Amino acid sequence: MSMKFEDLERGIHYIDAGFRGVIQVAVLRMTYVSMVNYSYLIVDNITNQSVIVDPAWNMEKIDHALEDTGTTLSGILLTHAHPDHTDLARPLAEKHHCPVWMSNEEIADSGFYAPQLVGIDPRPWSVGQIQIQPILTPGHTPGGMCYLVGNNLFTGDTLFAEGCGLCPDMEAAHHMFESLEHLKTRLTPETLIFPGHSYGRQPGQKFSQVLKDNIYLQFKNKYDFTAYRLRKGQNRLSFFDFR
Repeated sequence: MSMKFEDLERGIHYIDAGFRGVIQVAVLRMTYVSMVNYSYLIVDNITNQSVIVDPAWNMEKIDHALEDTGTTLSGILLTHAHPDHTDLARPLAEKHHCPVWMSNEEIADSGFYAPQLVGIDPRPWSVGQIQIQPILTPGHTPGGMCYLVGNNLFTGDTLFAEGCGLCPDMEAAHHMFESLEHLKTRLTPETLIFPGHSYGRQPGQKFSQVLKDNIYLQFKNKYDFTAYRLRKGQNRLSFFDFR
């Protein structure tokens, strides 16, 4: 049975990720003014190592999660280069002497740099028992990357439970459609989705439910998808109405 509990004082939600019985996900709700992001500490309870996805804003909360889990931070996974997803990447890497991973495409497009930065392609690798499968998902940014760890997908701003990331133009929207279609072929109904933001639903929704409810996963071609994604009248400020 999947075990879930929450440290209310520290604002950390722990989920048994159900991957060979050794992987746990700490859901870290990070806030800055009116914005809310989700960072994720992926914990290997066998080797006591962990990696973090898109760390931002609250170093103390990350320190608490590392202390609670008794793990050493062994790497930082970045889904894309936007500041609300990379804010703590450099200081964390310096503090823990660990690599920062980002897709080669995102590095080339964004110019993001950190001394410990390592460019990656879709080849998998492991940190202890944590087996990381990168999936290139351009659209929100040219080099956006999702990370599949066991049956858990960390999606950044590619896929939310309630929608998908903003696209700056038609070409990007076409790429986003193709990325979402690709994810449909890679994920099982039981895959848990851990996005960078929530608009009402808790992180860790099953893909079967997201597939059923998310309108952006219903389109049959990239033209209809793009027309809807780039439709007029969207209030961009509502993009920051996070939960």
